[in-house]
Amino acid sequence: MTKRIFIVSIIALCYLAVRDWEGKPVEHPPGILVAERPVQVDLQPSSFMLGEYELTRKASFEIRARVLSKEPYYMGRTADLAPIDLALGWGEMSDSAILKQIDISQSARWYRTRYDLPPPIPDQQIIFNSSNMHMIPARKAIERSLKKLREGDIVSISGYLVDVSHHSGWYWNSSMSRLDTGDGACELVYVESLSVENPG
Repeated sequence: MTKRIFIVSIIALCYLAVRDWEGKPVEHPPGILVAERPVQVDLQPSSFMLGEYELTRKASFEIRARVLSKEPYYMGRTADLAPIDLALGWGEMSDSAILKQIDISQSARWYRTRYDLPPPIPDQQIIFNSSNMHMIPARKAIERSLKKLREGDIVSISGYLVDVSHHSGWYWNSSMSRLDTGDGACELVYVESLSVENPG
């Protein structure tokens, strides 16, 4: 009996250790990690069905970026489509020296930044070099990969910016610009491929 309790305890400790590791941010030294900007190419709109939703491709989209934050969602139509939001950064917003001066949070499908004055970089650079993106996985394997991402991961994502509609009249549209702010400023990304760069 004692041996069984010992084995169960070891298994539980291993589970907790793995869970803590999976949630631990990836650390990077100061410096811009992702110099390139997202690549977006507008398309002639074309539609396809995903379950009971119609998705309309508006642009092909490729991004290499640092994961600034990740937020899961579980309730409602939007969670059915996009169970994960990623706050992503590139350029100055991939630099640890700048990010340590900015408090980043996500909730209710929004991405927020807070910092002490003076700002580490101008607001316009924060806006231009980061975004909250709603991720629609093309396959279950991609959904699993999205859920495993950690803050600090460097990811490469490709797919499409899409608008979504439902026969009930409900709709959800993607931003097509990296310069907008406020309601409707997030990208709605249909993710066809995702890869994570190994540290070092």
